[in-house]
Amino acid sequence: MSERESMPCDVVIIGGGPAGLAAAIRLKQINDDLEVVVLEKGSEIGAHILSGAVVDPKALDELLPEWRDQGCPMAETPVTDNWHWILSKSGKSDMPHFIMPPFLSNEGNYTGSLGNLCRWLAEQAEGLGVMVFPGFPASEVLFDAEGAVAGVVTQDMGIAADGSHKPDYQPGMEIHAKYTLFAEGARGHLTKQMKAKFDLEADCQPQVYGLGIKELWDIDPENHVPGRVIHTQGWPLSETSSWGGGFLYHQANGQVALGFVTALDYANPYVSPYQEFQRWKHHPEIAAILEGGKRVAYGARAINEGGWQSVPKLAFPGGALIGCSAGFVNVPRIKGSHTAMKSGMLAAESIAAAIAAGKEHTELQDYDSAVRSSWIADELKLVKNAQPMVAKWGDDLGTVLAGIDMWMRTLKIGLPITMKHHKDSESLQRADLYQPIAYPKPDGKLSFDRLTNVSFSYTNHAEDQPVHLKVADMELQKASELGVFAGPSTRYCPAGVYEWLENEDGSPKFQINSQNCVHCKTCDIKDPNGNITWVTPEGGGGPNYPNM
Repeated sequence: MSERESMPCDVVIIGGGPAGLAAAIRLKQINDDLEVVVLEKGSEIGAHILSGAVVDPKALDELLPEWRDQGCPMAETPVTDNWHWILSKSGKSDMPHFIMPPFLSNEGNYTGSLGNLCRWLAEQAEGLGVMVFPGFPASEVLFDAEGAVAGVVTQDMGIAADGSHKPDYQPGMEIHAKYTLFAEGARGHLTKQMKAKFDLEADCQPQVYGLGIKELWDIDPENHVPGRVIHTQGWPLSETSSWGGGFLYHQANGQVALGFVTALDYANPYVSPYQEFQRWKHHPEIAAILEGGKRVAYGARAINEGGWQSVPKLAFPGGALIGCSAGFVNVPRIKGSHTAMKSGMLAAESIAAAIAAGKEHTELQDYDSAVRSSWIADELKLVKNAQPMVAKWGDDLGTVLAGIDMWMRTLKIGLPITMKHHKDSESLQRADLYQPIAYPKPDGKLSFDRLTNVSFSYTNHAEDQPVHLKVADMELQKASELGVFAGPSTRYCPAGVYEWLENEDGSPKFQINSQNCVHCKTCDIKDPNGNITWVTPEGGGGPNYPNM
């Protein structure tokens, strides 16, 4: 049996997204002698990055002040105008800008591909000497004799579905580090383990999520207004007592990024976030923009929506959570890359100071306190009740109450209330309380079936490998997920991974098409029994998002 090789370094960062790359760059800016490793599970940096995206450049300005003049792709398209539509089934009304707090403005922001921004950040990191390794998922955490995090093990390669070693088998490598940063994004599987092991959520509320589903379109030049940003709320989710909204961003090169976010606290098990997105595109106002256009890419990703009250303890012996592993998304602004980057920078500063003082595997308490006294905290505290107010009182009344709450906080009028969250997996109700939803069939022009769309995510997984979606109790899945909730996995998954079929004897069979998985993590979040766990597949597997 092959022995694992090992590699020592000062800092290992799990995830090549905005937070992880910002941390890597800041570490090298402070101390060029530090050995910094970034592990990315995607086939390349940016392959698994999916966001709208409208980016607040605040953190980027702090990290790399000259970025606009250094070829950064995000500089191509500054936001020029901003619209917020409240949709009915066939019409819309504009939400007046003056009723929204000033911090919700997109003035000074940029719209573009977050994946391409990460590719550019990786170039900057490598230019500083950071070792960036795409295609190497971190699959296991290493601990020292005192129980502190001491690094990670990368995923084994060449294991067959039955667990045997194929001819090309390669054991994972042990990366030994003085400090480990978890920058896995929303619902990272190692982050979940750290939260449990170190009880990081003991003093915060549960994290809650939305599912963001996105398409990239080339559209008719006559319909394209570079820098225009449109957000919508209301229809179609208003018909299912769910909430969320759509976005449509006019980006560079005649493209629009459009998508739909459905909050995963919905109660009706027949809701399909994917189908809600597809019918949203048929709204007259959206369809008019897309007319004559062509979809060129597709993807999906879970988004943290818990806000400030769901931020866990951030540091533990030998490690820390940064970015969406911790949950710094500003839900009303629909932005999180700037707060993610800032958290990575603060963690880097804490680690650099600790290493300079001769420390390793210690708890970075000053990082946690730095975040809680930073502009990250200032920003998220202003909006901390927005998501739970809409979740509790619905899209219309909830939006009004959230607006009042944000204005009062902006004006520093004290409000003692802090709204609470409940786990998304606990929100589903029995299927017998609802009627199935008859979603319209896709027309192949504006709307598409899931499997066709998944082909535009360029998802690929190595053949003959273990299924990376683990069902703990298959009998529970049959009795509850199917028997009580009518198989919501077949609807909440945006990639058609799950099917309920019949065996020859007529008994139900849970089919897992793991090769379709776009790594959105929705199943890990929404299964009503917490019975499905997402783990890393073989390195480089999953989507290969272009320009997303």
